Amino acid sequence: MANIEEKVENLVKPIIENIGYELYDVEYAKEGKDYYLRIFIDKKDGIDLNDCEKVSNEINEILDKADYIKEQYYLEVSSPGIERIIRKDAQLEKNIGVEIQVKLFKKDEQGKKEYTGTLKSYNKDEITINLNDNKEIKLQRKNISQIKTVYKWN
Repeated sequence: MANIEEKVENLVKPIIENIGYELYDVEYAKEGKDYYLRIFIDKKDGIDLNDCEKVSNEINEILDKADYIKEQYYLEVSSPGIERIIRKDAQLEKNIGVEIQVKLFKKDEQGKKEYTGTLKSYNKDEITINLNDNKEIKLQRKNISQIKTVYKWN
């Protein structure tokens, strides 16, 4: 499925950027019996329903012509949200110094399955975060199920 995501990203990114948006991510997933192609877009002052509709209208026909996805699927265009899933190195790079939540596939040696702290650095094998108690921890990327930004609600 990652191959489909990469193909779709390469196809739609220039179109989305040309109309004034940033392509944040592409996700192709099967949920139950249905397939979903999710296109996450962003811009400085945020995304609203009209933005999603505009991008959807611009890329729908191009996706149909490219015919990368053989199954019937639902196209969803949306904002990545306030608390954003981080899946790519470019997203990690943009979020250095930002508070993140890291979920692991299984409990680690400390018996923990989740960490929250400030993203300090990353490489292809691990990420380093400063925990809220001023301790630093390195987590192997292969053990990470999800990384997302943390929004401080007032």
